[in-house]
Parts: sequence; C-alpha cells; structure tokens
Amino acid sequence: MPETTHAPFLFRQGAAPLLISMPHVGTHLPPAIAARLTPEARQVPDTDWHLERLYGFARDLGASILVATHSRYVVDLNRPPDGASLYPGQSVTSLCPVDTFDDTPLYANPAGVPGDAEVTARRDTYWAPYHAQLRAELERMRAAHGVAVLWDAHSIRSVLPRFFEGRLPDLNLGTADGASCDQALAQALLAEASAATGYSAVLNGRFKGGYITRHYGAPARNIHAVQLELTQCSYMQEALPFAYLPEAAAGVQPHLERMLQAALAFARAHGAAASR
Repeated sequence: MPETTHAPFLFRQGAAPLLISMPHVGTHLPPAIAARLTPEARQVPDTDWHLERLYGFARDLGASILVATHSRYVVDLNRPPDGASLYPGQSVTSLCPVDTFDDTPLYANPAGVPGDAEVTARRDTYWAPYHAQLRAELERMRAAHGVAVLWDAHSIRSVLPRFFEGRLPDLNLGTADGASCDQALAQALLAEASAATGYSAVLNGRFKGGYITRHYGAPARNIHAVQLELTQCSYMQEALPFAYLPEAAAGVQPHLERMLQAALAFARAHGAAASR
C-alpha cells in the first residue's frame, strides 16, 4: 500500500483570484519506493527546485499557493490520469516515470518498475488529492471573484537533448495554443516576458502547457490557465548540488512578479465585467 503519513500537498489560500500551482517541486520519496530506485534517482535530479523560494513574493500579491510534496518520480501531477502522452510522437515521461530526463532507468532492477495496480494506487493516493484541491480552489475563486487565473509554475534545465535541441528560451509560456486562456491575457504576459532584458521568451514553443494547464483552463467559464516553464540557470545551479543562486534569482524575480501582476490586472478587470 502507498505511504499515507506524508501529506500529498501544502496549500495556502490567498485573497486574490490567482492560484499558483507547483506540481513538480516535491522531493519526498516514500521509503518503499526509494529502496527500489537507483542512487541517481534518489537524488531526484528532475525536480523543479526552489520554486517556493523563487515565488516567495507571491504571498504579498494575495495569491493562493498549492505545492506538491512528493517527487514526480512517485507520480507526475502534470500528466493525464490515464497516462496518455501530452506530446504524441515526442519523447515524454509517464504518469509514474520509469526513467530520468537523461533517459537513464529510475529503478535499479526491472522487477521494481511499478505495475498497473501500483500505478493506480499511486494515482489515487497522491495525484487525486492534489487535483481535488486545485479544482476546488479554482471553483471557489470563480464563485468569489467571477474569474480565476491558474499559474502553473515549472522549471527545467536549459539544455536537455532528450526533449529539445539546443538551449531552451528562458521564459516559456504555454496556453495550449490559445485554448487555456483568453488571448488578451496571453499577449499581456508575452509582452512582459519579451520585455525582460537579458532573458529570452516564447509563447507556445516547445512547452505548450501540460495536463494541468490544458485540463483546467476554461476561458468560456472565466477560468484561465497558463504554464511558465523557466530555465533553471536563471536562478539556480543546474547540476548537483542544485543550489539556489540568490543574485541570479534576484534578476529574474521582478519579471516574474510583473507577469503575475499582469495576470492579476486581467483577472480583476474580467471579474468586474463578469459581475456586471
């Protein structure tokens, strides 16, 4: 049976119509899973490290914040519950991953790879509660404000040949090719990202938004979802020990804050319109 003594997420409710989701920041590995992993995998290298610290200013903006506690190696909260590929034809990791971003095995012995029953148990134990909280908070915001904006916060190494060629742009906004949020919001965010001196930006490039962005974004219901995939070199070391770099982080944080302020400005305008 999956471990249930460790809470699957941490949640702080804010007063603004903005929810920041951090589904890949968790590092906890239940002992029964950790024992089956390789020494490399137990270092959880594919974590979206330090995002809680990087987005520390978001509390002052009044955002609600939902943070995963378990490693994506336990279950990937940004994958569909049926395990379907988000990018057909491209290399991807699964709902319960079996390999690292460097395409090395997670499990020391092939016999340790989770079967269908274990995948289902992990999904029910860890994936489902996170998504239930996410859904409930978006609906609460929409009821209270007439609008909700979901910001799905991610980070990744800037060079990962398995997933993309060359170096990734620094600020990768994804809106499921425009399906997950109002075009005006997408363009306002892209304008802020493009104005960030020293950083490159793209909208719906290699990363268009994962399951969370695609599933919860419903502009017709005034729920708008955006993913930001940020290069880790913008604020941290991309190799062990994956240290947070305060000076680098201080450079990118004002741009992140301006994007979130743009999202809030959009939300307040559209919430007011919905109430009229």
